[in-house]
Amino acid sequence: MKVTRITSHVLSYDMPEPLGYSQQYYAKRSAHLVEVETDEGVTGWGECFGPGNVALANKAIVEGVIQPMVLGLDPMDRDVIWHKVYNLLRDHGQKGMPLQSLSGVDIALWDIAGKATGQPIAKLIGGAHRDSVGVYGYGMMLRPEPVEDLAARFVDEAAAIKAAGFQATKMKIGMGPRDDVRLAEAVRRGVGEGFDFMADANHAYTTSDAFYVGRALDELGCYWFEEPVAPEDLDGYKELRAGLRTNIAGGEAEFNRWGWRGLLESRGLDIAQPEVCALGGISEYLRVLALCHAHFTPVVNHVWGSGIAVAANLQLLAAMPPLPGGLHPREPWLEFDTTDNKFRDKLLQEPLNIQQQVRTSGGTVAIPMGPGLGVAPDRDVIQRYKIA
Repeated sequence: MKVTRITSHVLSYDMPEPLGYSQQYYAKRSAHLVEVETDEGVTGWGECFGPGNVALANKAIVEGVIQPMVLGLDPMDRDVIWHKVYNLLRDHGQKGMPLQSLSGVDIALWDIAGKATGQPIAKLIGGAHRDSVGVYGYGMMLRPEPVEDLAARFVDEAAAIKAAGFQATKMKIGMGPRDDVRLAEAVRRGVGEGFDFMADANHAYTTSDAFYVGRALDELGCYWFEEPVAPEDLDGYKELRAGLRTNIAGGEAEFNRWGWRGLLESRGLDIAQPEVCALGGISEYLRVLALCHAHFTPVVNHVWGSGIAVAANLQLLAAMPPLPGGLHPREPWLEFDTTDNKFRDKLLQEPLNIQQQVRTSGGTVAIPMGPGLGVAPDRDVIQRYKIA
C-alpha cells in the first residue's frame, strides 16, 4: 500500500455569537481536516489543531511541505514517516505549526492502519482499558459584556451543564484577577457544593496574579487551575504547584517528547493536558503519555475541534492505562465543549451524540468500536463549509 495524495480541508462558519478566552474573542468556528489517500482505496482522516488563519497556514505545510515527503511511502510505516518528516522540518521549527500539521497526517495514518486491519485504534495501541469514558462539560466562555452580566450568565450556564448530566464543568477566566474571582464564585453558586469545576486562564497571568486567583480557587474547592501562566514559565508553574492546593494543569501548548520532557522534569504539573492534534499526532502522543506516566503525572487530554478530533481522543482515552492503578482509580475524562460546534455535531456520517449519551448514561460516552477512528466525515458537510 502506498500514499497517493494528502488533502487539507479547512472549514469555517459564522458562530451565533462571539465567544472568547483570555487572549481574544472570535466569531467564526473553524476546523482543519486532513485526508490521506492510498492506492488500495483505503482513506484515513486526521485533524490539525489551529483556528482560522493558522489553519490556512497549516494547510500549506500539509500539502506543500509534508505531502512531497510522504507520497509513495507505505502508510503502515507510521513511525518511519513521522521521523522522516520531523527530521526534515527540525531546522524550520520543533514546535508550533509544523507539529500541528504533522499531527493531522499522523492521525490519518493511524486511521488507515485501523481500517486496513479491521481494528479500532485503541486495539492497535494495545487494547481498551474501558469501553466508555466520563465527560466534563466545558462552557462559560468570555463575552464582551460587563462582568456583572457575565457572572449572572455563568451561574445559569454552570447549572445547566450540571443538569445536563456532565460529571464536572470548566470555565474560562482572564478578565483580570478580581473579576475572575467573581466569575469563579458565580460558577460555584451555579453548580453548588460537591461538584467539580475547573478554571482555564489560557496563560493570562504573571505568577503573582495567578497566586491571587489561585488562592480564591482554593477556597472555592476548584479541581484544577489550567494554564495559569505562560507555557514558557516553568518556574512559575512549579511555584504555583507548591503554593496552592488546587491542582495545576497545563500542556496544551507543549509539543513533542522533547518539550514535554522539560515540562515534566520541572515538576510544575499536577495534571497533564496533551493535545494530540498539535503535539505530533497519535504516534508522538503515545510517547508523551509514557513520559507523563513515568513522572506519575495523570493525563486528561486537551480536546478542541471537530468530530474527528473527538473520535481520536476517545480512542486514546480507551487505551490509556489507569495511574497509579488500583481497585478504584480516578478515570480519565473527555473534554466536551458545550458551545455551538457544527463540525463536531454535524460532520460525521454517524454522529457521536455525546450530549444525548451524557444525559442517559450517568455522564459517560461510549468508545466507537469500528475500524480506525470508528467514524467517518460526511463529504457533503465538508463541501458545504469548506473555505480552502
